[in-house]
Amino acid sequence: MKPRENKLSARTCTAVCLLALALVACGKSANEAPAHAAEGTAPPSTILIDGSSTVFPITEAVAEEFQRGNSARVTVGVSGTGGGFKKMCAGELAVAGASRPVTASELAACAKANIDLVELPVAFDGIVVVTHKQNTWVDHLTVAELKLLWEPEAQGKVTRWNQIRASWPDAEVHLFGAGVDSGTYDYFTAAIVGREHASRGDFTSSEDDNVLVQGVATDPNALGFFGFGYYSENAEKLKLIPIDDGKVDNGAGPITPSRETVANGTYQPLSRPIFVYVSKPSLQRAEVVAFAEFYLHEAAELSAEVGYIPLPPRAYELATARLAARTAGSAFGAHGSQIGVSVEAVLGKP
Repeated sequence: MKPRENKLSARTCTAVCLLALALVACGKSANEAPAHAAEGTAPPSTILIDGSSTVFPITEAVAEEFQRGNSARVTVGVSGTGGGFKKMCAGELAVAGASRPVTASELAACAKANIDLVELPVAFDGIVVVTHKQNTWVDHLTVAELKLLWEPEAQGKVTRWNQIRASWPDAEVHLFGAGVDSGTYDYFTAAIVGREHASRGDFTSSEDDNVLVQGVATDPNALGFFGFGYYSENAEKLKLIPIDDGKVDNGAGPITPSRETVANGTYQPLSRPIFVYVSKPSLQRAEVVAFAEFYLHEAAELSAEVGYIPLPPRAYELATARLAARTAGSAFGAHGSQIGVSVEAVLGKP
C-alpha cells in the first residue's frame, strides 16, 4: 500500500472540495450516478458518503486507496452523525459515517423511505478532554467534575475554574465541544451527563474538529472535547487530561487516553466504537459492495494510520459476515450511544 501523509490538519479544505463535488449529484438517490456531460466516454459511478467528522479521516483514507484501483468516484462530506442519517434516509447517500450507533427513530425514518441500513463498526475512538498547553492547574478531571461543568444546569452558573475545584484559578473557563448534530456530542453527553443530547448551551460548538483544536490551542482558559485522532495529529498544541471514572474494576485512578487504554477498555467512559452504515438498496450496485468490502478489509491498517484504534480481528470478521448477509438494523439495539460495550460481544450475539 502506498504511504500517505496524515491529512487530519487539512480536513476542512478537503471536505469543502469533496462537498463541492457531491453537489453535482444533488437530488439523486444513492442508487443513481450523477449526470455528466463528458463527451465520448461513460462517466464512472459515484459513491456518495457523508456523516460523522470523527469517522471522516478513516473514510477519506479508505476512499483514496479504493480509487487507486477502481473507476468509481467516491465523495466524502461532513455534516455530523445526525446529519448523515438524515441524508441517508432521504435517499441521498450510499454510506453514512457515524460516531455512535443508529437510533430507533433514525431507523424508522429510513424505513419510511424503504431504506434499510447495514451497520459496520470500523474502529475504536476515545473522546479526549484537552486544555491549552500552558494550563498548569488541571492534572486530571473526574466524571463528576465534568458533569458539574457540562450539565444543562451549569449554564450561566458554573463559569469559573475555581467552581470546579476551589484551588484552581478564579478565571473564566471557556468551553469548546462537538456540534449538536455530532455523534461525539451525543456520546459525550450520554457518558458524562447521563442523558444523550443534554448539556449546557453556552459553549463554542462545531462539526469541524479542527475548529475545536484551534480554539483550545489559542485560549489559555479553554477546555474542550473531540475525537482521539484529532488530538494525535495536534498533540504538540494541546494538553491531554486524564479522566477518573471512579471505578476500580476497569483501572483505578485517572486514566490517560491512548491507543492501549482505549483498546483495552480502561479509558472509561469515553471509549467507543465508530461506524459506517451502508444503505441496503445501494448494495445492489457492485461498486458499493466492493467499496464496503474494501473498507472492512483495510479499516484496521488505515484507521491506525490516521490516529484511531483498530478493532480486534474477530470484530472485522463478524462485520464482514454482517455485510455478506446484508443484515439490516443495529446490533446495538438502536438505542444510540452505548457506554462501555464490547463490539465483539455485541456482534457475536445470535
